[in-house]
Amino acid sequence: MPEVVRLIQVGAGSMGRAWLDAIRADPGVELAGLVDLDAEVARRAAADHGFTGGSAAESGVDRGAATGHGPAEVVIGTDLAAVIAAARPDALVNVTVPEAHRATTVTALEAGLPVLCEKPMAPTVAEARAMVDAAERTGRLLMVSQSRRYSPQVAAFRRLIARIGPIGTLNCQFFKAPHFGGFREEMAEPLLLDMAIHQFDLARLLTGADPLTVGCDSYNPPWSWFAGNAAAEATFVLAGGIRFTFSGSWCAPGQETSWNGSWRVAGEHGTVTWDGDNAPVAELADGSTAVAELGGEPEGIAGSLAEFTRCVRAGDRPDSAAARNIVSLAMVEAAVRSAAEGRPVAIADVLTPTTDM
Repeated sequence: MPEVVRLIQVGAGSMGRAWLDAIRADPGVELAGLVDLDAEVARRAAADHGFTGGSAAESGVDRGAATGHGPAEVVIGTDLAAVIAAARPDALVNVTVPEAHRATTVTALEAGLPVLCEKPMAPTVAEARAMVDAAERTGRLLMVSQSRRYSPQVAAFRRLIARIGPIGTLNCQFFKAPHFGGFREEMAEPLLLDMAIHQFDLARLLTGADPLTVGCDSYNPPWSWFAGNAAAEATFVLAGGIRFTFSGSWCAPGQETSWNGSWRVAGEHGTVTWDGDNAPVAELADGSTAVAELGGEPEGIAGSLAEFTRCVRAGDRPDSAAARNIVSLAMVEAAVRSAAEGRPVAIADVLTPTTDM
């Protein structure tokens, strides 16, 4: 694998533009192609980020790649297979809507390309399993971008948690009041389906423990501007008896938390808190305190991209590879099922029996 990884990106909407920013800023990658259902949207997005593009229909000749060092021509089109043939990339970034994740990812994997896919991997665990199966069948890496795993604060939080011994309780509060408009305000479970996977996935990362069961109650405050349930309370039992509690609302104006949530972890030898934005703080059983020192780890989707390209070059398997990340998606699906059925749900009942946990 070459030192610089040539990428095709699929999806040029608002999130796609954020990925174009990350690609342009990373000297270890080149943008070789850009695909969108609307070619004009793709051309505008490319131009706005300093990339010029030609149509995949013009020829199959490699026109060069766009890097962080200046504008260059990329292959732009609406047909993924045609752009792959023309651009000859090393890997693909999937920034389509969740409903299109499976088809886009499987096409790329079967073309021999490793894939970095935006979260959630798919709308359902069943679709995600089909994607995992395709990755295993083709022998290509499928990684999910759980961007909130990547920050100096999260890395420091993990270091402090390691100092408080066995963990008993992990709590996250998430209270925001966004007015998105569009599809989120029409979803049946907007908070659980569109947002909570970030916090659920972080719980797995912070504890190193897999979820076993969940009891969840979702509801909609009377003043909500969402059609579906914009608030939820969930309690997960994790391996080792750890309890992870999540309390959240997207209809909570005033004293809002960070988009990362507000966290508290209680262990045998102390407690660590993190407000989601600043350095986490620990108070140990002996009364001493410790404020974490922040490192220089890459943040957000830039961190996801850096880990993905490192793994593509080295042939490594990241912790957020699809066969592992499907567990985080199962936490969401199990929470939704629990809320609908009014009973605790086992994560294993949501996952297919052979999931690699």
